[in-house]
Amino acid sequence: MKRIAIDMDEVIADANHRFAEWYKRDHNIEFTLEELNSKKFSELLPHDHRYLIQEYVYHDDFFKDLEVIPGCQEVIKDLYEKYEIFITTAAMEFPNSLLPKLDWLGKHFPYISWNNIVFCGDKSIINADYLIDDNVKHFKRFIGQGILFTASHNHDVEWDIRVDNWADVRKMLL
Repeated sequence: MKRIAIDMDEVIADANHRFAEWYKRDHNIEFTLEELNSKKFSELLPHDHRYLIQEYVYHDDFFKDLEVIPGCQEVIKDLYEKYEIFITTAAMEFPNSLLPKLDWLGKHFPYISWNNIVFCGDKSIINADYLIDDNVKHFKRFIGQGILFTASHNHDVEWDIRVDNWADVRKMLL
């Protein structure tokens, strides 16, 4: 059975909208969906507010109850019938995210065993046929095929294999 490693943030969990939600809470400024989907969140902020990104991601509640990326639950459930699925997140940079991410995965993907959840730093350690990720840096030493998942921060990144949404993943792998 082939293996698929799937990143978490901006692939199945919508951290970008959490940034926007908290920024609105703290500064009463709301961004449109078009703005959020077309630019890095840092590019939407004034220079003197960019520090907030780091402040937010190190907060204990940032990764709690993130929105689910549309379509991922259904497609991953179908992939699970045909592939060995691993959720692989470079969570070690944000150690406060470990328990919230584990809880989030248990809530939204209860059929994925804890044995198939990998909290790591360098994803080149992952032994899989495919890695679906929003950041090409994780493909550099990855031994399988990297599939770039389109996110607001990677529109200008060139990569041979790209999917824009989970319907594209379905077409490609199912």
